[in-house]
Amino acid sequence: MIVNFAQRAHNMNYETDYIVRSLLDTDWYKLAMLQFIWKHFRGTRVRFSLINRSRSVRLAEIIDEAELRRQLDHVRSLRFARSELVWLAGNTFAGKVGIFDPDFIAWLRDDFRMPEYTLSKADGQWRLDFEGPWELVTMWEIYALSIINELKTRAGLKGMSDFELDILYAKAKAKLWGKIERLRGVPGLKLADFGTRRRHSFLWQDYVVRALRDELGEAFVGTSNAYIAFRNDLEAIGTNAHELAMVLAALARTPAQLKASQYEVLRLWQETYGGALLIMLPDAYGTTQFLRDAPDWVADWTGMRIDSKNPYVAGDEYIAWLESRGRDPRHKVVIPSDGLDVDDILGLHAYFGGAIADGLAPGDFKSARDFLDPSKWTPGVRIRDSEGWGTLATNDLRGCHPRGLAVLDPLSLVCKVSAVEVDGAWKPAVKLSDNYTKATGPADEIARYREVFGADGVENAPVVV
Repeated sequence: MIVNFAQRAHNMNYETDYIVRSLLDTDWYKLAMLQFIWKHFRGTRVRFSLINRSRSVRLAEIIDEAELRRQLDHVRSLRFARSELVWLAGNTFAGKVGIFDPDFIAWLRDDFRMPEYTLSKADGQWRLDFEGPWELVTMWEIYALSIINELKTRAGLKGMSDFELDILYAKAKAKLWGKIERLRGVPGLKLADFGTRRRHSFLWQDYVVRALRDELGEAFVGTSNAYIAFRNDLEAIGTNAHELAMVLAALARTPAQLKASQYEVLRLWQETYGGALLIMLPDAYGTTQFLRDAPDWVADWTGMRIDSKNPYVAGDEYIAWLESRGRDPRHKVVIPSDGLDVDDILGLHAYFGGAIADGLAPGDFKSARDFLDPSKWTPGVRIRDSEGWGTLATNDLRGCHPRGLAVLDPLSLVCKVSAVEVDGAWKPAVKLSDNYTKATGPADEIARYREVFGADGVENAPVVV
């Protein structure tokens, strides 16, 4: 558990210290989605593009091109190790052994290779695109984000003295300890690490995950990072992401097919995985319209991940929808996951876990002390909750720089499907989101999608990460 981060930063061998150490160093749900794509959409051509929503941070002036290419080229040289494939084939995921088919494992072993990339500069930013068969290109998303974020970290550390680095990481560890202290002992709390894509570094994420495991016990249910789970005998956590809905929407040829595509994703996912992994992500084109118009069988899914909507509002909306469909919310789960930190985790767990009494608001639950006061609990649980703790667990060094610089603050950086090839021509991919500011795609295509899906329940909200 003892890692000398300052020493590693100053003694780093830039010829051998690669950021992505294994093809397993990705969110586990990318592997589940990869098999889904391999089964149903093999050969569909897509393009992924890097988007820096923190435009004031000019990454092309911070990150060296030669080093960026070296890191990307190293990923292209990687292959799945035999021990990693044995783990994927034989481990239990979502309570089920054999999630991954033998033919898929054989394909990963024999045929899977990372495709090429294109890199250029535009207005102080790196333009990074990945184009090719969906079953290959999809894997670039997390690797690219991890590389860009850690190269930014390394650039920020480069000019610091040994003493400054010691102070930086001492403060970061103390900050992490303070967060863990507030989470320790909270009744019924469940949380997982979702912090791979915007982590400070691989070593820091690994350190944070092991700290959460050691200090929170059963409250820490696992990590989204497959490699860290593999190395530390932890549960690998994950479901699916927006790209599935985005590609199927782009493949639709009529407005009716476009509207129906968001449910076709779920139908095919359920066909692929049966009763496992049935957590839906309904906000690609707006949660309100998704729930309102969903087929009744969707209400039989296990739960819902909340990404771009106010999680209190989204959770209440889901509970009311389940009740209107004759399902008991207490048998379902919500997984808030967008920019959460300790206050959010505690408040949401209180709100959905039965701790909200008359006269108390979510913001009143800001420490474990509130949970341990029985007078503030009401009987029963409204819905089960499990929080996904991402960037602000694995990349929160805000305020830790000894000279007060913000060079290590996290970015709002994404790598999204930007286009899909349909009938030999590239067609833009669109995500509307529950937050107007998180919509992606050309303005005219966004407008066309809004004509089909509407904007019920969509709001403007600041983007944290």
